[in-house]
Amino acid sequence: MSLFGRLVRALWIFGKIFASYMTQLGLVELFEEREYAYGSDRPTYVLPTWLKERRKRLDVKNAKRLLAGMLQLRGVYIKLGQILSIMGGFLPRVYSKELETLQDQVPAHPFDDVIATFVRSLGKRPEECFREIDPEPLAAASLGQVHVAYMRDGRKVAVKILYPQIRDVISVDMQVVRLAIYVYKWFFPFGNIERVHESLVDLLDRETNYIHEAACMERLGAYFADDPNLLFPRVVPELTTPDILTMTFMEGVKITRLDELDRLGVSRTAVATRLVRAFYKMLFVHRFFHADPHPGNFLVQAGDSPDEPRVVVLDFGAISEVSDDLVEGLLDMMQGLFAEDGAKVVKGFYRMGFVAEEGNRPLMERTVMTYFKRLLQLKDRTPGALMRAKPRELEALADPGVERDELRELMKSFSYPEGWFYVERASVLMFWLCGQIDPDLDTMQVGLPYVMPLLLRRLQEPPAAGR
Repeated sequence: MSLFGRLVRALWIFGKIFASYMTQLGLVELFEEREYAYGSDRPTYVLPTWLKERRKRLDVKNAKRLLAGMLQLRGVYIKLGQILSIMGGFLPRVYSKELETLQDQVPAHPFDDVIATFVRSLGKRPEECFREIDPEPLAAASLGQVHVAYMRDGRKVAVKILYPQIRDVISVDMQVVRLAIYVYKWFFPFGNIERVHESLVDLLDRETNYIHEAACMERLGAYFADDPNLLFPRVVPELTTPDILTMTFMEGVKITRLDELDRLGVSRTAVATRLVRAFYKMLFVHRFFHADPHPGNFLVQAGDSPDEPRVVVLDFGAISEVSDDLVEGLLDMMQGLFAEDGAKVVKGFYRMGFVAEEGNRPLMERTVMTYFKRLLQLKDRTPGALMRAKPRELEALADPGVERDELRELMKSFSYPEGWFYVERASVLMFWLCGQIDPDLDTMQVGLPYVMPLLLRRLQEPPAAGR
């Protein structure tokens, strides 16, 4: 498919979805009824049952339509689908459920594409670089695929190869994504939602530069050099270019293959605990973290005992730095949650940059406090508790608690902080990944060893002027 044909095809897919929802919106305007409670001048908006059911069917149909289109277009759309599948706040749940298949089911490219990349990047064919390379990919992702190979000296390596012309494809695709975000903002006017597009462009730039990924791999590995149970590949620099990344091959079992973990004799709780503690250390101590912690990026090896498993970390293209304001704001919110101090939670929300300058601050603060009180009422905050919750309970938890006529103003008051895209994505992915391994693990409690020293230090510091 040519780049122009790709552009037209993408616009056609998104255009059909958009048109179907515009039709639904028109029906809502025609058939929606207003009801007034006794003594109240605020209406309650009621939809007829048939229109509610039509919306449910429409969501299912469009979710399947979007998945089919992304599988056909591949490239950036696979990556976008993977992100949307775990950032459920932007779309109805049926979308994230449908798009979850993109986490593992990504079609591979022919081996001829691999050969072309080697010739263009290294001036040699694969067989001139390695003693042997498997033409069947070990894994295929949205931007590249991994092949197993053997060096001349017998070392087993993993070779990550970027797909040909993927940067040109990204350039075209991101124009469509930018248009989709502008359309989305028309209906949901969140402040600075364009940062999602900017962050995705930045992420794709980094993920298509394997020299950058190699540097991140070495830097993160150095941070954990004193931890024998957290393992990282080593770069083979002479066979690494912006389009090819050659690294030592890491053995292990995929972290979500629970039956195999049991056969290895390792504790699932120990695996999830090690993963969470590593993430907290990256985020709060080093402030340089793995922003793509999905199941395919972690392997497990048996350790010295069932409670000492080794976790292998893979794929470093999405490694990100986190700003001090985001970390300190998160600490404010956690401190407020532990102390049941709503003012501290609100302070963290402001510090992280979630409130637009021209926003309705009283409305935002009231909304934050609404969620804060609900969180305090939750006795069980583990992934398993959310998995076991009924849909109505989850809807009640997510309800911002504002009147319909206030909702649009609330959206305008919300600002999407710079850098939050990566933190949110990584945190949600990590939470649900741990939920698959050990649903009853309290991830916040497990991460406390890396958070408490920072909180204690804050309590010992004299308050700064103006605070």
